[in-house]
Amino acid sequence: MTRIVAVSGSRRDGSYTLKALRYALDAASETGAETDLIDLGSVDLPLYHPDEGDRGDAAALKRRVRDADGVILGSPVYHGSYSSTFRNFHDYCSKDEFEDTAVGLLVVAGGGTIASTLDHMRVTVRGVRGHTVPNQVGIRNASDKFEGETLTDDDLRDRTEQLGRDVVAYALMLAGDADAECVPADD
Repeated sequence: MTRIVAVSGSRRDGSYTLKALRYALDAASETGAETDLIDLGSVDLPLYHPDEGDRGDAAALKRRVRDADGVILGSPVYHGSYSSTFRNFHDYCSKDEFEDTAVGLLVVAGGGTIASTLDHMRVTVRGVRGHTVPNQVGIRNASDKFEGETLTDDDLRDRTEQLGRDVVAYALMLAGDADAECVPADD
């Protein structure tokens, strides 16, 4: 069975990043994939220090990512880039966790800037030999796009769900499943 894990790089109560990732994971689950959600706001992950190795929950979190066939990374946009929470987790990870893994990217902004955050995430995923899927999701003005847990923008909801399906399909292709196919979302 294909296993997909999503990582939310937000510590905020009521995180829009976490809410959006649930849509992507639900869509991945509907394809038959087993899903797992890592909420970095609720784990013990001390500041990364290269001389001290894995601390807190780092080893268990890395194992969950390493055991996944596909990963969906989500971060809020802070100062035109990803959050320090996401960066700290990503510093613990290496090619051992991401090599030849399908990776979907999702960013959520309080305002309108998303492009540089997606660029930065693509670069860091490439640095650990992950394969980002072409469909990436950026949600601008997030507080206007959610009512409670509900993503109210139909286009963004469709694109977010498609991201979950695409990560499954690309994971299957990387695993050598010749029958796997990725179907782009309707424009």
